[in-house]
Amino acid sequence: MSAGDSQLWVPSRAPSWLSPLVDNVDRVPTAYLHGLPADVRAMLTAANNQANTQAAAGGNRRDAAVLVLFSGPPGAQPGMPPESADLLVTVRASTLRHHAGQAAFPGGAVDPEDTGPVATALREANEETGIDPGRVHPLVALEKIYIAPSGFQVVPVLAYSEDPGPVAAVDPAETASVARIPVRAFINPENRLMVYRDARSRRWAMPAFRLNDMLVWGFTAQVISAMLDVAGWAQPWDTTEVLGLDEAIAQVGGEGGI
Repeated sequence: MSAGDSQLWVPSRAPSWLSPLVDNVDRVPTAYLHGLPADVRAMLTAANNQANTQAAAGGNRRDAAVLVLFSGPPGAQPGMPPESADLLVTVRASTLRHHAGQAAFPGGAVDPEDTGPVATALREANEETGIDPGRVHPLVALEKIYIAPSGFQVVPVLAYSEDPGPVAAVDPAETASVARIPVRAFINPENRLMVYRDARSRRWAMPAFRLNDMLVWGFTAQVISAMLDVAGWAQPWDTTEVLGLDEAIAQVGGEGGI
């Protein structure tokens, strides 16, 4: 947690149904690797640790933050999230340099004037979706994750809003679309599968979500799957359905977008 951001964190604003995740956020890093072969888990952990060490020593780290925003009623009881609870997801424009066409959390690289991950996540979310930062309550930071394809070290900022207000793609050159996806759609076992990028990486298959005409995979799906496990929301699902990325995208009829 950045000193500049310290006054922005308000974990007490978490509704009771979100508390199991907020209270156990330290378990998320282990949950990221759940289900992977032991040697693959060890390789990913070592690569992440090495990247963090090298970036810190060399001063060339590329920091970023994303907003993991849950919305829903404040008064529901602990347990499964209420029917109306949702998660904010964007689809990146197909022309972007990194992760083009992918479903993603709103977010991006740290700007010099940002005081910490909260400032970065809220600024980027406002620029991409038009959301009013005043409606968003940052709860806790998830552990920083190294994203090998882009070289960024990303802090997911877990946040809550009872009502985030209207959201939509602000700049089509950056964001193709914006959606508030019901949390229970991610929980539904019928929407879950495993996806790998190409034949060489089949053993590295990761959780994904097939939601009508959206495929959520990669880093975003990894974070969501880990949160479902840690919060106790995950239900048994068929982990033997393992598809190549192209085949999975074809099933939703697009490029991973809405």
